[in-house]
Amino acid sequence: MPRFETPSRRSADPPLAVLIDARLPQTQCMRCGYPRCRTYAEAIACGEADINRCPPGADATIEALAALLNRPVKPLDPQYGSETARRRAVIDQEHCIGCRKCIDVCPVDAIIGARRFLHIVIARACSGCELCLAACPVDCISLTEVAEDETRRGLWRTYGADEADNWRQRNEARLTRHVRLAHSRQAPAARHVRAPDQDRALRRAEIHAAVERVRRKKQKAPPLDRQPPG
Repeated sequence: MPRFETPSRRSADPPLAVLIDARLPQTQCMRCGYPRCRTYAEAIACGEADINRCPPGADATIEALAALLNRPVKPLDPQYGSETARRRAVIDQEHCIGCRKCIDVCPVDAIIGARRFLHIVIARACSGCELCLAACPVDCISLTEVAEDETRRGLWRTYGADEADNWRQRNEARLTRHVRLAHSRQAPAARHVRAPDQDRALRRAEIHAAVERVRRKKQKAPPLDRQPPG
């Protein structure tokens, strides 16, 4: 499970951080080195981070932040990545093992499914953060480029303000849910609860079994160049 931060209590969301956050595309990709766009905005407001660490926002975000903060425009810092075409995640359902690992890391709840069942990406909700790629144990997730006629224009070349607002709201709802869940787990439970080691062992066994099912399925599949009989 990913580590979720608790909402910042620094000056109860200082106005400057809110203004900065409004100029970030809200992909929640963590490429800037912070777990959320809002956290990065607060770091900029407090002088802890520079304005050129957001590859999805790239030049548009840098120029908007420079104007807001009366700072010079500078190029995107390459150590945090480079600007790329906008993409979305797609799950190969033939090889999905239903392990939930992609659901656990998606910052905007764009993936739906249950354990041992196929998972599906909600295309319009996907921010293209890429966090699900490394999480998938069978590499069944890929990225597809978003068609130009699907992209919305505004401050950013390929992200619309309504999309950014939606991703922000989805991320905040997810954060609130996980904080609430963490608090509920701290309360004494009336029923027996498995030890963490037991849960981890069970999870590993389930994933191993699912991977084996996919491996056997691949072994039984006929070669692609085999001609049909007759």
